Amino acid sequence: MRISDTEVKKVLDGSYSVVAEIDELAEARKRAEDEQLVHQVTADVVAMPDREEMIAELQAKIASGEYNPSGDDIADAMIRRSIADRIR
Repeated sequence: MRISDTEVKKVLDGSYSVVAEIDELAEARKRAEDEQLVHQVTADVVAMPDREEMIAELQAKIASGEYNPSGDDIADAMIRRSIADRIR
């Protein structure tokens, strides 16, 4: 069965409820994916060590002479920081 141009225009204009239902389903799916992402990011942040703990560990390594980053490590950190600053 051939669909007339008029029927196609009605579908494109959203005149049929099925189009609205498809849009609603797509939006609900996107909200569910967003909610899942928020939960994952929240869990990841909670699992991260506290900044104070990280700083204390680094200070202890520096004081004991165990912290000796290579030039590549320093350059890598500088590049990552530059990229992060540009993203903000």
